[in-house]
Amino acid sequence: MSRNLIARIAVAIVFIPLILWISYQGGTPFFAMILLFALIAMTEFLRAERIGLSHWQFWLAQAAVVLSMYLHFRAHDDPALPAVMLTLPVVAAFFLLSGAILGMGRQTPQELFTRHTHLVWGVVYIGLLYPQVLHLGLGVGSFNGGDTMLFVFGLLWVGDTAAMGIGSWLGKRKLAPTVSPNKTVAGFTGGITGALAIGIVMYAWKFNFVPVHHVLLIAVGASVFGQLGDLVESMWKRSIGIKDSSHLIPGHGGMLDRFDSLLFAAPFVHAYLWWLTRG
Repeated sequence: MSRNLIARIAVAIVFIPLILWISYQGGTPFFAMILLFALIAMTEFLRAERIGLSHWQFWLAQAAVVLSMYLHFRAHDDPALPAVMLTLPVVAAFFLLSGAILGMGRQTPQELFTRHTHLVWGVVYIGLLYPQVLHLGLGVGSFNGGDTMLFVFGLLWVGDTAAMGIGSWLGKRKLAPTVSPNKTVAGFTGGITGALAIGIVMYAWKFNFVPVHHVLLIAVGASVFGQLGDLVESMWKRSIGIKDSSHLIPGHGGMLDRFDSLLFAAPFVHAYLWWLTRG
């Protein structure tokens, strides 16, 4: 057994139960955990973009993430306010303020524009998507937050394992050869299959109060969006020439590497549950 695999297993044994336990606590403990994850992810993004603690962009981006997360946390129980609308004013303010300051910089216009577009992309990526994870853990309608996080984590983790196994066994046709050469169409299909298996288990165990087809559709959609989210993060990393967002988590890379699938799956699941509870 390789040292990398041992590290991955050890991390999973320690942190999966801890994350799920906090998810079932809900409320402020869950908010604090997701906020910490978001700030670490933003730090990884900025450091990969060569923006350190001494740069004003670092602190402005972190402030935007904190504000977005806080607004979503405070307004979670307000059904009249669409959650995504809370992030738009924050992103707009960040766009205007960072652009105005960078416009007075001494670098070339090309360098300044690239810096600005990357900064805005990072704030949208983290400041928009991590709050969607927050809403899932706080609960959506009659769906308990802890059960929902268990469902999403389970289908993504099992789906990822199934994707790797089936992809290495049957995979021939590349899914995204320039972004992630190891991913195959067979692996993508395997990920969906694994997610469906978890969907069946979770329907029988936790979600039998809704029609089974809804649970299976959530599993399929979360798997598809989650695997596409993995590709999006890989696209960003390859664009700047890095393999992992950091070395924070032994055997897993960084926070962005570990939760890239979750970030894209969460908005789909949140939107579906929101629609389902109001249907």
